[in-house]
Amino acid sequence: MKRRRFLQYTGLATMAVPSLWAQSDHKASVGVIGHTGRGNYGHGLDTVWHHIPGTQIIGVADADPQGLTKALKRLRTKEGFAGYQEMLDALRPDFVSVCPRHADQHHAMTVAAIKSGTKGIYVEKPFCRTPAEADEILALSQARGTKIAVAHRNRYHPVLAVIDRFITDGGLGKLLEIQGRGKGDRRGGDEDLWVLGSHVLNLVSYFGGSPRTCSAVMKHQGEGVTKAHVREGAEGLGPLAANELHARYELSSGVFASFDSIANDGTQNAGFGLQLIGSKGIIQIQCDLDPLAHWIPGNPFQPSKSARPWIPISSAGIGIAENQPKLIEDVQHHIVPVRDLVQAVQEDRQPLCNAQEGCNTVEMICGVFESHRQGGRAVALPLREREHPLTKL
Repeated sequence: MKRRRFLQYTGLATMAVPSLWAQSDHKASVGVIGHTGRGNYGHGLDTVWHHIPGTQIIGVADADPQGLTKALKRLRTKEGFAGYQEMLDALRPDFVSVCPRHADQHHAMTVAAIKSGTKGIYVEKPFCRTPAEADEILALSQARGTKIAVAHRNRYHPVLAVIDRFITDGGLGKLLEIQGRGKGDRRGGDEDLWVLGSHVLNLVSYFGGSPRTCSAVMKHQGEGVTKAHVREGAEGLGPLAANELHARYELSSGVFASFDSIANDGTQNAGFGLQLIGSKGIIQIQCDLDPLAHWIPGNPFQPSKSARPWIPISSAGIGIAENQPKLIEDVQHHIVPVRDLVQAVQEDRQPLCNAQEGCNTVEMICGVFESHRQGGRAVALPLREREHPLTKL
């Protein structure tokens, strides 16, 4: 495991230490951007700031009047705005939460926040909808020095460091491949890829490195997707077309990874996550569950005379009871990611799940569309095509 990665994850356990702002009379200001009826406030990306020492919510923007009234009460602030640009111009907050789940709003909101001079942004996933949008956000944030964290909360889980050490120490044997799946519910296919697969692909690149190529096949009701299948997707996702897809990635580590999603696949969402398949066993990571991961020992390609156990992995180790339940709870409620963002601003470093990682995930998703458009052949990542490939079918 890389030393920098280990130190960052070790720091997660000590994040109860007050921030520099908390040690003074000054509080860092926070502006919240939501949109009731169009993605709302994400999964608690607004109220999380009540748990961050040294910060204070000073305003909220919501285009829905009733939603704005409720948000003002919920967030315990008096400054409400119908437009987020108006809020940013008036308050110039140090930090901004871009909360709506609808991805078509993330680019404009994030760009506006960067241009307003904000120091740090916590943005709901999916990060944005196209490589072109990601390019602009990344370039602008780098030019202005703004730190961006993407709300892939599993990326901040301390169990990842335990898995890292286990792999480095040879416990998994040779890492042979990584297999990822979405929830496989009614959204199976490209909607699942965007909404839930973004979590999985972010972890795929964490364990296997940045993506180099993608090859993929997309189907709708068993037929290869054509222009006739393309429709405008839910939750502002842009063009969608498939209720089944199969993708394969070559990663910078040399490991290959796959991602599959089939609508109504009958797994009761249990496949949502990824498997690290090694010569000595399998590590099963089930996103958003507790425990997050299990170790299944034994050569995965040989029969066993006895049932193979699923051994829980905690922040203390494999088969050891979790001794930091509050830390795990804080990860699940976005408190640890936002603390890390605040500290990243103070320390002038990148957050654990930063804008570049958000861009990589968008590339992996759009790589599926571009590969299918090119007959399923492997396409290089980053993509040459920076707009949405399904618009060019």
